[in-house]
Amino acid sequence: MRKDVGVDGDAQRLSQLVWMFFLKIIDDQDEALEFTRDDYVSPIPIHLQWRNWAADPEGITGDELQDFVNTQLFPTLKELPATSPRARVVRSVFEDAYNYMKSGQLMRQVINKISEVDFNSLSERQHFGDIYEQLLNDLQNAGNAGEYYTPRAVTAFMVQQIDPKPGEILMDPACGTGGFLTCALRHMREHYVKRPEDEAKMQASLRAVEKKPLPHMLCTTNMLLHNIEEPSWVKHDNTLARPLISWTKGERVDIILSNPPFGGKEEDGIENNFPQFKTRETADLFLALIIRLLNKNGRAAVVLPDGSLFGEGIKTRLKEHLLTECNLHTIVRLPNSVFKPYASIGTNLLFFEKGSPTEEVWYWEHRLPEAQKSYSMTKPIRLEHLDNCTAWWGGPKRAGRVESERAWKVSIDTIRERGFNLDIKNPHVVEDDWGDPETLLNDLTKTEASVESLRAELKSILAEALAR
Repeated sequence: MRKDVGVDGDAQRLSQLVWMFFLKIIDDQDEALEFTRDDYVSPIPIHLQWRNWAADPEGITGDELQDFVNTQLFPTLKELPATSPRARVVRSVFEDAYNYMKSGQLMRQVINKISEVDFNSLSERQHFGDIYEQLLNDLQNAGNAGEYYTPRAVTAFMVQQIDPKPGEILMDPACGTGGFLTCALRHMREHYVKRPEDEAKMQASLRAVEKKPLPHMLCTTNMLLHNIEEPSWVKHDNTLARPLISWTKGERVDIILSNPPFGGKEEDGIENNFPQFKTRETADLFLALIIRLLNKNGRAAVVLPDGSLFGEGIKTRLKEHLLTECNLHTIVRLPNSVFKPYASIGTNLLFFEKGSPTEEVWYWEHRLPEAQKSYSMTKPIRLEHLDNCTAWWGGPKRAGRVESERAWKVSIDTIRERGFNLDIKNPHVVEDDWGDPETLLNDLTKTEASVESLRAELKSILAEALAR
């Protein structure tokens, strides 16, 4: 694909690969469904099914393949009638997909490689799943697409502590590539799915929304790869575009697992959908929405930056609302490097349950492993790094928690006195003494003067050399 003049950068390469993966995966699924169900008919027209135009390695290529993809495949699938949930899935994926490749010969080579994978083989699907996971992990090479990826260990830990079960309605309102959903599926299949009815109940209880086209396509394909038959519940939309009050009781959910985008601003006018919390800060709006969407006794685990904990103004009002409507029982504080290279700011995992106000908040400070200065792409956070937090957690009832050098609790009265500032440092750690501020400023002034002197000297030397 790097040889093709039409594909510019990793984001386009990834997008190109994913629509091809999607068609191969859904065609393999269709073949299995046709075998097990007498009345099953694929939503994709016969001449556009992968097996009929792509599977033959000696099939159409060059200009003929290019013409077929651009004038038949894409136009038809973009306008596919939404006659079934599966048809809606196909249409939603292709509505914003593009064929970037200009060479039919190179496209044939890519298609032939993809055709070698049998997605009906459990071992091959699992192996490909690992490759797909790595593609998502490497998204930082695709410009700003890294914002869609949450480290696997973080999603696994959040799912583990929330412990979703089949039949509980689970939602991610900013699902990105579907990391929380795949972790939840894995967790439920491992612990609770024992019969076909359990699987059906689980699949019927999932909800997800993603605003941007590429991660929406990645997520939908990810769901097919994880054996979800009809991922039509992965909506391509902006959950913040609806007025907060318009979300009815019938749309509420039991569990929310999410890493809403932070540091961004929504488009003008979105803030009017949140009259109590008029802001365009994305993370704040999502937190308000998550509180609204939870059923009574519903539970949530959400990733938020440090700024959401100590911010003032609208953020203060939002935190007061959270602590009034929900029991914010635990905040896990993560070091700055957990989300590298996508972000290098302090992040927190907030765990809360709706229905009763907060009386006290427990904090857990996650520390880097010994002999490791930071997390990185080559040394990322792993689930076992959080085992000590899991051991301290106290099970589903959070029983027997005790304060330690990593854990402390703060009463709601103290939080109120602090103006709802939740950025509470570990009281068991002695802060480093950086010295007297006056002395530090004097030292800084001297250093700056020295630098300026050296710069002037270098400038003089260069001027003299150029004059010769």
